[in-house]
Amino acid sequence: MLQEKSYKEIIQLKDSYAEVFCFSNNTEAKEYHITVHINNTRLNFRQQLETLINSYNEIRIRLSDNAVAVFKRYFLSDAANQENEVFDLETSDCAISVIQQPPIDGSKVTLWAYLITGVKTRVLKNGLYMVEHNSYKHLWLGNYYVPEINSEYQTRMMLQNYVIKLIETGCTLADNCVRTWFFINDIDNNYGGVVKARNDIFMTQNLTPNTHYISSTGIGGRQSNHEILSQMDAYSIYGIKDGQMKYVYASDKMNRTSEYGVSFERGTYIDYGDRRHIFISGTASIDNKGNVLYVGNIKRQTQRMIENVDALLKEADMDFTNIGVMIVYLRDIANYNIVKRIFNDKFKNCPCIIVNASVCRPNWLIEMECIGIKEIIKKQFHKF
Repeated sequence: MLQEKSYKEIIQLKDSYAEVFCFSNNTEAKEYHITVHINNTRLNFRQQLETLINSYNEIRIRLSDNAVAVFKRYFLSDAANQENEVFDLETSDCAISVIQQPPIDGSKVTLWAYLITGVKTRVLKNGLYMVEHNSYKHLWLGNYYVPEINSEYQTRMMLQNYVIKLIETGCTLADNCVRTWFFINDIDNNYGGVVKARNDIFMTQNLTPNTHYISSTGIGGRQSNHEILSQMDAYSIYGIKDGQMKYVYASDKMNRTSEYGVSFERGTYIDYGDRRHIFISGTASIDNKGNVLYVGNIKRQTQRMIENVDALLKEADMDFTNIGVMIVYLRDIANYNIVKRIFNDKFKNCPCIIVNASVCRPNWLIEMECIGIKEIIKKQFHKF
């Protein structure tokens, strides 16, 4: 059985290892972020996938407190030849995301899983995965796409349909959506269509520079069907009140995204009666004028990216010790050793996945996102 208090640790297993983050504050709702990585890269894909799933199940048994998976994402090296096998072996009823973003450690598949104890879960008729606890209903959506003629119309239809799904659960995009992820096939050519569709749909939903946007990552990634140019994961919460969800900007480090024509928040945090959640959007080496800093220099870009994320966390009275999972996107796999060394030095034992994925501007060599949790005492809101 693992430790009872909040912790981060690495667990070595046969042919794999797991990074585990646990948030525990003596309530029934413990939260876990788990990343599982393959050590033995000589195994074929099926063997790696089976090892990954078996390792994840072994970790769940070690947790020994009935933690329930609410979201999983599989990162694949070749979705066209691997995606079907994931869905053949995956038996969880949580929201599942599968995307081709090759792990740069040489393996064919890596897993990030988010688990919670003491919750009730079910899949709604509209495909949303509902996680209920106290007065809140957490709504997860994974692997969502709509076949259309180009990335703009695919994204437009995804968002329009998602708005309807939220309305069916008593939510709106503006009031309840916390986080989105857009995975874009051939991002250098198709990102513009995603941006246009998102800007247009957001305007109809009263999401403007004068109100707020939604934290998001728009990043290179593809699924098995090469005709799908845009795929979305999303997270919303039913039951949050006015003032419960806030946004961070780090305006001394970065500018508002609307100043260069896109529509997402740098970060969002939500306060409950006993904890604070923070969701940091995809963040790169950018300054407060919107310029790419340190073009061609992976070390300096990585350092500036971390500084930017740190500034966002500080606005929420948090820091990297509160981070439960980090996902890092590298355009060039040749930069992996430099980045891995920096992260190993700065972030001991924190669940972290580094994948090969193009960032939305060609001069950005690296981008990262993260999720964090911090204990707080605030009586005006229900506990998580």
